[in-house]
Amino acid sequence: MLLAIDIGNTEVTLGLFEGRKLTRSFRVSSETRRTADETGLLLRHVFPELKEGAAVLASVVPPQTPIYVEAVKRLLGLAPLEVTADTASGLTIEYRDPRAVGADRIANAVAAIEKYGEPVIVVDFGTATTFDVILKGGRYRGGVIAPGILTGAEQLVRRAARLGAFELKTPKRVVGRSTEESLQSGVLYGAAGQVDAIVKRIAAEERIRPRVIATGGLAKAIAPHAKSIERADADLTLHGLRLIHERVRSRPKT
Repeated sequence: MLLAIDIGNTEVTLGLFEGRKLTRSFRVSSETRRTADETGLLLRHVFPELKEGAAVLASVVPPQTPIYVEAVKRLLGLAPLEVTADTASGLTIEYRDPRAVGADRIANAVAAIEKYGEPVIVVDFGTATTFDVILKGGRYRGGVIAPGILTGAEQLVRRAARLGAFELKTPKRVVGRSTEESLQSGVLYGAAGQVDAIVKRIAAEERIRPRVIATGGLAKAIAPHAKSIERADADLTLHGLRLIHERVRSRPKT
């Protein structure tokens, strides 16, 4: 068994693999502070069948990383593989500083190449909305980082006295007839339009006709309304972590 852990700024996504099959995934808040003991109890509760195996971890929240590393050590008796630019087998990172690329974005790129080919753009709807551009030959060209959908909506509601919290769902019409409908339309169709516009600019700049894959918690909500998105793949990051672990494990030992 392989435990995959993706620590984001808002959520921690946990996945359990048997071979190449993702048997179960689970999301918890990364804003809740837990000790290594509490995290270990959480992992045992979510995956009671996990008695032995290995683990792989991607984190963009440095304070959380050692907590999960210690919890995994106690649970499995060994440390998880931590994803970095150095573990990105099959990927050439063309960022000026490869170490600046988030581990989740590396995992997304590796999985996208394996599952969908190149060139490909991965749009990840998380705390930030990120666009990762992968060209032929496994070249991670770079990307775009924009404010996340919920991050932007929460700031809007917080700063505008007459706007209240709302449920993000597809409105019946573009022109809202209530404040809630207007917010739903603006946030959802605004995000879809942003994706289409940025993808169009990327394609023109790089002279490519890429496949566009959406992932992240809101991928399924936005994908049907963005013309450029070909498919939503909510588990893309977890599969990328699995692939990285497999490749590192199969490297010849020196």
